[in-house]
Amino acid sequence: EVQLVESGGGLVQAGGSLRLSCAASGFTFDNYVLGWFRQAPGKEREGVSCIYSSNGITYYADAVKGRFTISGDNAKKTAYLRMNRLDPKDADVCYCATAPESPACSGDFCLRAPLYDYWGQGEQITVSS
Repeated sequence: EVQLVESGGGLVQAGGSLRLSCAASGFTFDNYVLGWFRQAPGKEREGVSCIYSSNGITYYADAVKGRFTISGDNAKKTAYLRMNRLDPKDADVCYCATAPESPACSGDFCLRAPLYDYWGQGEQITVSS
């Protein structure tokens, strides 16, 4: 069974940085897509960033371009989301998710939550002003 465990969240002042980690286990597929999502209370889960393991191509939501960076370490089976210049509007619960790559998924389609089969438990991000 695929399991994802996030860590690295917490409280940070506006303008500060955090790095989230997503440790994966139980993978049985060679190529995968991994996404980071966030969800504020009462709002839909939105895609923040995603990466395709087969070619390393990444995508970002407009709201985080230039501030957030997604990366992965296949040897450690861990993905990261570096978040810089955090703003109180970034305060949400952040989730990582994964699914096998498929021909049906390409481009920034990986920012869409319904694509994903497996989700982590979520990590709270709080940004003080």
